[in-house]
Amino acid sequence: MADRSFLGWPFFEDRHRALAEALDGWCAQNLPADHGDVDAACRALVAKLGEGGWLQHSGAGEGETLDVRTLCLIRETLARHDGLADFAFAMQGLGMGAVSLFGTPEQREWLEKTRAGKAISAFALTEPASGSDVANMTTTARRDGDRYIIDGEKTYISNGGIADLYVLFARTGETPGAKGLSAFLVPADTPGLEIVERIDVIAPHPLAHLRFNAVELPQSAMIGRPGEGFKIAMSVLDVFRATVGAAALGFGRRALDEALGRVRSRQLFGAPLADLQMVQGHIADMALDIDASALLIYRSAWTKDQGAARVSREAAMAKLHATEAAQRVIDQAVQLFGGDGVRHGMAVESLYREIRALRIYEGASDVQKIVIARAALAEGIQDVSKR
Repeated sequence: MADRSFLGWPFFEDRHRALAEALDGWCAQNLPADHGDVDAACRALVAKLGEGGWLQHSGAGEGETLDVRTLCLIRETLARHDGLADFAFAMQGLGMGAVSLFGTPEQREWLEKTRAGKAISAFALTEPASGSDVANMTTTARRDGDRYIIDGEKTYISNGGIADLYVLFARTGETPGAKGLSAFLVPADTPGLEIVERIDVIAPHPLAHLRFNAVELPQSAMIGRPGEGFKIAMSVLDVFRATVGAAALGFGRRALDEALGRVRSRQLFGAPLADLQMVQGHIADMALDIDASALLIYRSAWTKDQGAARVSREAAMAKLHATEAAQRVIDQAVQLFGGDGVRHGMAVESLYREIRALRIYEGASDVQKIVIARAALAEGIQDVSKR
């Protein structure tokens, strides 16, 4: 059983502890899902998470705010039980994050559908030639009377091909660079929206390359104001980036649980593997990585929930450390399993495939280092100016 002692940390309130325990029980009864048909599995998981009431936490209703600690606890718990369930929950939140934070009452009608599991959302930001360099995107939204005409392409879009609506970021051209981007809500059945290619990856998830061919949108499709797209995208990532670390933490906890069971039961040289000091050293490293990740994740989430306007530095630290640490923990678990560790169908083999993408999406590890370094350097400048 995964360590639950962290729920006693002062980052959490009783409502968080109750939610974590309830979700763990729900997961034990409903997960893992059948991954044979990934599209069908994701649709079924969204519906089931909606019926269970868990998707209510993926977005903020009228007058509510997103509780990042809750988001992190849900992602950690779901990931520990089933990576695809975590993916299904996460994309409902990330996909509609812009609407949660900046949407109009009309746009929020879609949010209520995604929170109920009645519609599937997607976040269309990445482009073929500008992954981490968001400010250089080339998809355009040209004003034409009372409409916008969208042309361009997006790739590696999670839920691409099964989503009912996409939050799209495009260049409206108010100024060059980041301040010339805007955000739009695009229903999947809008004429001119084409699924160019479905993308297969190491751990199967619904992904697609999209093309927008003279897609016409009304002015009411814009989220926020013209030129606010970059600010909206970064605000969404500021909230959800730490939750990627939480998913990695869930994977890491599961890997440690599997490894502990293995070394306690596996005999080598007439004694359990757990009696070997080298094995104990590996277990210690794994436990240390997991607790350090949890502290960074829930510090970031707690700070945001206390009303901080931005937690870019804290969220970057949480995502960077948690995803890199989980990769180490899972790799070590595979090693402790020996040949069985790379056998298809084993939990640690599945975790090994699941963890790799988390070090790339929503800001690759190297990008997180840039965010952290810039924050540290800016603090240094401020300190010098006070002398």
